[in-house]
Amino acid sequence: MAFATAKQVPADTIPVVDITPLRDGTDPDHVAAQLHAASQNPGFIYIRGHGIPENIITSARQSAYRFFRASPPEKETVRISDKHRGWLGQGAAKMHDDAKTDLKESFVWGYQDHTGHTPTDHPLRGPNQWPTFAAEVEPAAMEYYHRAHQVAHLLMQGFARGLKLPLDFFTHKCSQPMSRASYVYYPAQQENSGENQFGVAPHTDFGVLTVLCQDDVGGLQIEDTNGDWVHAPPIEGTLVVNVGDLLSRWTNGAYKSTPHRVVNSSGRERLSLVLAFDPDPDTIIDARNTFSKEIDTADPPITCGDYLVWRFAKAFAYRSNDNKPQSQTTVIP
Repeated sequence: MAFATAKQVPADTIPVVDITPLRDGTDPDHVAAQLHAASQNPGFIYIRGHGIPENIITSARQSAYRFFRASPPEKETVRISDKHRGWLGQGAAKMHDDAKTDLKESFVWGYQDHTGHTPTDHPLRGPNQWPTFAAEVEPAAMEYYHRAHQVAHLLMQGFARGLKLPLDFFTHKCSQPMSRASYVYYPAQQENSGENQFGVAPHTDFGVLTVLCQDDVGGLQIEDTNGDWVHAPPIEGTLVVNVGDLLSRWTNGAYKSTPHRVVNSSGRERLSLVLAFDPDPDTIIDARNTFSKEIDTADPPITCGDYLVWRFAKAFAYRSNDNKPQSQTTVIP
């Protein structure tokens, strides 16, 4: 039994975009055009010039390893809440009914203000759970969250520019965003586990935009337009950005939400730092606002908050049984 395989492809298959001219304003239109083209195909982009200092990334990684290497009883103290904050253990995620459970484990947190307060005005927003056994996790995680969120916010302005929309079209309601961040840990995968075992099985992300900081281990694979799986190897100094299902809906399918998966065949542990960007819960997602009231769209208007509630209800079994986290199994269609 072997690992699931993927093709090695030319280095330029997945575009690499330096967003420095967007950040400093020297040539934002050129960057916007690159982002626009890459979001249509393949929907995955390597980003250079993101502006997150290396020491911030290092601190986040160190705090993540401190958390994941703790004992199971310690991690259980911050087990996932009904607000989707905290720890999801290994074997707790399943991408679809016929899949094996994923090998990854995750620690999830989201927006909080400078006092540590988070609004509780939405079913998917509530207090973050910080481990008392690893005090360094909160400051490192929140610093990374804010830095990655700034990158996502800038990219959304770039996408708006590329679509000839007002710069704040995607971000005008973003004072208390629905965005979530996570540390995602992948143990070394055993070859005898077979071709149908994944760190995370094939799926699309169901928010607006994902900003991913890989380590140097590798294992990320994406599905190309021919239906073939290809490697998306780490490139030093870059982040990986991909379109989510909600942004694809917002652009009436013009921007592609591409299936991807992780196969950690390296023999080493793997760690990713992930930001799932979503605006305020009352943001209206309607492709007719993006383009024209006259366009045909299969999707009716929906708020970001309602969309995420619908997707989470389909995805996370722990949210059933009166919203009590009795089971951590995840089934993502």
